[in-house]
Amino acid sequence: MSKKLTVAFAGLGSRGNAYAESCALMSDKIEIVACADIIPGKVTRFAEKYGVPAEGCYSSAEEMLQKDRLADVMFICTMDKQHYGHAIPALEKDYHLVLEKPISTDLRECTEIARVANERDRKVIVCHTMRYTPFARKIKEIIDSGVLGKVLSIQASEGVTFWHQAHSFVRGNWRNSDETSPMILQKCCHDMDMFLWLTGKHCKSVSSFGELSHFKAECAPEGAHERCSEECPAYATCPYSIERYLHHAKEGSFSWPLDVVSPATNYDDFRRDLLAGPYSRCVYHCDNNVVDHQVVNLQFEDDLTISFSMCAFTNGSCGRRLHIMGTHGDLIACTEDKQLKVNLFRRGIEEVQYVDTGALTDAFGHGGGDYILVEDLVSLFEGKCAESVTSINDSVESHVVSLAVEASRVSGGCLVKIDEYLKEIK
Repeated sequence: MSKKLTVAFAGLGSRGNAYAESCALMSDKIEIVACADIIPGKVTRFAEKYGVPAEGCYSSAEEMLQKDRLADVMFICTMDKQHYGHAIPALEKDYHLVLEKPISTDLRECTEIARVANERDRKVIVCHTMRYTPFARKIKEIIDSGVLGKVLSIQASEGVTFWHQAHSFVRGNWRNSDETSPMILQKCCHDMDMFLWLTGKHCKSVSSFGELSHFKAECAPEGAHERCSEECPAYATCPYSIERYLHHAKEGSFSWPLDVVSPATNYDDFRRDLLAGPYSRCVYHCDNNVVDHQVVNLQFEDDLTISFSMCAFTNGSCGRRLHIMGTHGDLIACTEDKQLKVNLFRRGIEEVQYVDTGALTDAFGHGGGDYILVEDLVSLFEGKCAESVTSINDSVESHVVSLAVEASRVSGGCLVKIDEYLKEIK
């Protein structure tokens, strides 16, 4: 690559800033030249931090997309239902894209983005960051080596954690599927994508049950206020109180998720913004409708069966667990560990290290996946690879599976055959 890769950012929330951080660490190869967000303060802070000139700052993605092409690549990190409306005009202006997942909440829009990208010979990297993590890459390496034999069963779970559920999916941006996307598409399309990628097989049918059972008015403690504060009689005992935010602010830690609540970096200003904004609402009195627990059964080709469970009610860091069972051995993995346990039936248990804890990537979001995705972008434009690890042509399939799972859930758990589902929505 003879010159720096130029990039523009549409949407300057947590995800946009996460990728911008990685771009900044590769400033010898990447230059951020434009940015857009509907919140002026976000644009100002982003421009100051990453050296974006005033003429490259815009008040919305729409305003930025009215201009002639400003960069080689546009990162689209706006809200889920906005992706299609931003991706199509960006492709038509010949931007390559890094597109935050989900591609879209509508499968027809997903396939249309892929069609336009292929028609105009544009690269689209979808942010299925789990594929880039050392955790997932080591698992795929082991499966592909054949030492486990034929993989016939996978048991998987994702513990969202109680505080993350309350922050993002009860009080936060992804609380309501009518405005954004269902939980299985927003949070768990990573998992559906991983199953497809790790096994190299296609899904044939799905069924699912899941409910919003706890974060609703009838589960509120007696006398709970609609706003969380020390005056609420449940404040001292409620695990979802805003005390967690305030504790971290008192400690001077204003990184995620506090930076979503407020841009402030001092306690008094942070507390003021918290109390005035959506993140101090009582978790039992919000306008949320996404599930807080869900189970999924997936039938893949070649007799592979997969069971997956998502639950809000876990503690600790956000963890994914996998038990992969083959005819010659099984593998147990958890994102919270630094190793995998491989049990080969003729050789016993081996502990396999998969993370170099001194590596730069270990300090970045999604287990290093955010940073490695940006590395993949650079490699793509340096000609070191013909296609990205998460090209849009591969990523659409995970959306098909996720939306079929949601169709099963809302219909009471009925079996949904993927080929019939695709016919119905065309």
